[in-house]
Formats: sequence, structure tokens, C-alpha cells
Amino acid sequence: MAGSVKLESVTIDVAPGAAHESQSGLQSMRPRIWGALARPDTPTRTCAVVVHPTSNFMGHYLLEPLARRGVAALGLNTRYLGNDAMLVLERAIQDVGAGVTWLRRQGFERVILIGNSGGGALVSLYQAQAERLTLTETPAGDPVDLDAGDLPPADGIALCAAHLGRSHLLKMWADPAVIDEADLLATDPALDMFNEVNGPPYSPEFLRAYRAAQVERVSGLERWCRARLRQLRACPDGPRDLPFVVHRTLADPRTLDPAIDPNDREIGTTVWGEPYAQNFAANSMGRFTSLTGFLSQWAPCSRGHGPANLALTSVPVLLAEHTADSSVFPPDNEEWTRAAAGRVSTIRLEKGTHYLAGQPHLVAELADAIAGFSR
Repeated sequence: MAGSVKLESVTIDVAPGAAHESQSGLQSMRPRIWGALARPDTPTRTCAVVVHPTSNFMGHYLLEPLARRGVAALGLNTRYLGNDAMLVLERAIQDVGAGVTWLRRQGFERVILIGNSGGGALVSLYQAQAERLTLTETPAGDPVDLDAGDLPPADGIALCAAHLGRSHLLKMWADPAVIDEADLLATDPALDMFNEVNGPPYSPEFLRAYRAAQVERVSGLERWCRARLRQLRACPDGPRDLPFVVHRTLADPRTLDPAIDPNDREIGTTVWGEPYAQNFAANSMGRFTSLTGFLSQWAPCSRGHGPANLALTSVPVLLAEHTADSSVFPPDNEEWTRAAAGRVSTIRLEKGTHYLAGQPHLVAELADAIAGFSR
């Protein structure tokens, strides 16, 4: 294992996107992304990239452990850092490509993409398009002008606590008891998972109705987005987008009923806290969005379904299952495994939570596995 680690700040220019993707005038004039590179004290030609659509991974828990094991590690941010509202996945993969291109220019011969949490679906979409570019526009119909030269393929993918994609999350987490998208409190008690009459435990009949209503709610939001876009863009010199709020987006019965997709998770909590409070919180998953952002990341039409994209790739895959994860469940890991059949190796981090917070022994175990995989 290597000794000291050198940390470097990385700044990478990227292609401009749509207007107002950032509220910073300077960032709009000269769009850039930032990262933190951890180098081992011995020369290496291998680098891992840890990236997420919107989270700041410059301080990711894997950077220094990987570097101490002889693998350089880049914690990379996209241009949508902290900005779910405007996120367009088709543009975000361009930022991943800029990071991979920069690493190749630094002399790294082997690049491993680490998809942690929401990063799993992002790196899968990236690698699929890097191997065969097919995207020309966003689900909203806006051109993205991707070039194959901007998307150099990586050499492997490691998935850690990787959910299937934001559209899948919203389908499983959106509160179907909402009866008025403009009213936070308007509720159908028959579809309310927090109504003790319904459970927990939840009956199979309730869950079937619940899941079907979740699909209909999210599909209805997609239809509304498309109708509003047509209306806006039919106006001469009209606006190209519209911000809006999606209430109550953290209502998954699995947080209260251990019998559904059982694993080692703590019941009565989400990755961010108590389910009822998080469901109604002013700032929760997918709360603030826009028509174009919703269609690209949250809607059923999103191209960001991880396993579907992973199946289109050809590189080796490492899948790390965190057995106490409260947002990634055994069926999710099974779907990832099927998508990479014949080229996937798996490890189980026993009692590992989503973020491995306070579990340094599991961080070390994961870093060992990724370092071995990269070689």
C-alpha cells in the first residue's frame, strides 16, 4: 500500500450548454468543471474517476484510500453541482468526457469510472455513448451536439451503492397520495403510506395500487411538462423553459416495512432522515426542477436508466452491494448484475450503509476491491 498522498485541484474547460444552466455570469461566459485529484507517492498509469450528476465529490471518501493503494483518484463535479433544477443528463456526460479526456492527456493509460449512488446511472450512460454515440438531442428536443471525440471510452466501471437512475427513484419514491400538484397537503387517505390504516405492514393489494398510482403520477407530470413546453415554445420569442416544484417525493413503503425487498437497512429512516419529514421537506429529492430538467432526469422518458445503458457497454464491471442500504435494494443489485452478465464481479459490504458513514473498515474493504479490480 502506498504511503503519502498528494492532493491537487483540477480545473477543466467544458463546452457551453444552454442559457442560464448556471446563475454565475462568469461560469456562463467560460464554463468549467472542477475536481480534486489524489495521486499516490509512486508513479501510476491508472486513475479512477468518482462522479455524480450534482453532488460535490471533491471530498469523496474513496479518493485518498485509493491513492494509498496505488491508484490515482479524481473526484469530479459536473457543471450542475448543487443544481438539480437545470440538470440535463445528455449535457452532464459531456462533462464526464472532459474529465476522462483530461486524464488521458495527463498520461493515465487506464481509467476506471466509479458510479457511486446517482453516479452509477451517469457513468453507465456515459460509457454506453462513448462506445456508440446515438444521442443527438434531449428528451425536450434540444440539440446537445455531442461528438464522439469528446467521449473517450473508459476501461472499466465500478458501481457502489448505485441506484438504477433518477427516473427509477422517483417512480418508487413519489407520493401517490398527492391529489393536487399545487397543494402540499392535499391527500388521498386510501393511498397514504403514513396512514396507519394502510400499514405497515402493507398488504399486497395496497402495494399494487400504490405502485400503480406512483407510475401514473410521474407519467402525468411528464405529460404536463410536454404540454407546457409545446405551449411555451409555440410563442414567438417565448421562454424555452419553466421552473416548478414537485411536492412529496420521498414516500417509499420500504422505509417502514422490512418485509419489502428485505436487507439489513434500518427501518423508519431514509438516507436523509425520518420518512414523513423528508417527504414533506422544503428541500428533498427532485423538489425543485424545470421542464427540461424533469424530462431528462426524473421522467419515464429519461435516458438515465443505469442497467439499460450498462447492458450496451463492453467493459468489465465491479458491483459493490451495501447490504444495509436504505435506497438501493437487492432487486436493484440483481438488475445491475443481469445487465453486465459475464463480465461483472461482485462484493458484499456487510452492514454497509448508503454512505458508509462511520464505517472506515468498509471503506477500506471497498478501496481494496476497486484497487484490485483496476489492476
